[in-house]
Amino acid sequence: MEKGKSNIIAAAIIAVGICVLGFCLKAGIDNFVNKDRRVTVKGLSEMEMPADKVTWPIVTKETGNDLQELYASINRKQSAIKSFLTSNGISEKEIIVNAPRVNDRDANDYSSQRSTDRYNVTSVITVTSTNVERVSDLVLRQGELLARGIAIVESYDNSIMYEFTSFKDIKPKMMDEAIENAKKTANQFAEKSGLKLNKIETADQGYFSIDDRDVNTPQIKKLRVVTTVTYSLK
Repeated sequence: MEKGKSNIIAAAIIAVGICVLGFCLKAGIDNFVNKDRRVTVKGLSEMEMPADKVTWPIVTKETGNDLQELYASINRKQSAIKSFLTSNGISEKEIIVNAPRVNDRDANDYSSQRSTDRYNVTSVITVTSTNVERVSDLVLRQGELLARGIAIVESYDNSIMYEFTSFKDIKPKMMDEAIENAKKTANQFAEKSGLKLNKIETADQGYFSIDDRDVNTPQIKKLRVVTTVTYSLK
């Protein structure tokens, strides 16, 4: 009787062992089969924001043969420009007056002819402000300076520049949106394939860019975040 009971217990232990082994084998086979089942997708988040910083170089030029007269004229124009700015809400700390640059045309070794006006003096007053709307309004009103005999010179090297400096504050929100969009794309792929989305295997920090919305509205910035996420499938 004891012997029969022992045989039953031994058989039960063997059966349990076989079941456990079967589960382990199944899990191993599933892992082997599913190890290459993954999908890599990109998630996109885009947003338009107004610039929060503006840099406006105000360039004027004077030409002539008498340096003293040229400097006196430049100083008068600089004073008039500063008065125009401060009377319209621009603070002194937002204004930088750069030293005039003098170009002596007769000192140009590559020129074979003497110039009518020997000296070309360039003055640059730079306005840097976070009050973008106010500065943009003054840019449109710079014709008032022309009425005072002050011509603002357009220059590729000194063009107005708009920036968006608060990107770090909005970056986490855009990253979350980009990852969520990536997950939606991955879910669609999994459903089409008859599979289910599993956990994230890898994810990058994303590609970030800030560009002008278009050439006519540089004060509006287009923010873009692209992230790449790899999910496992089951």
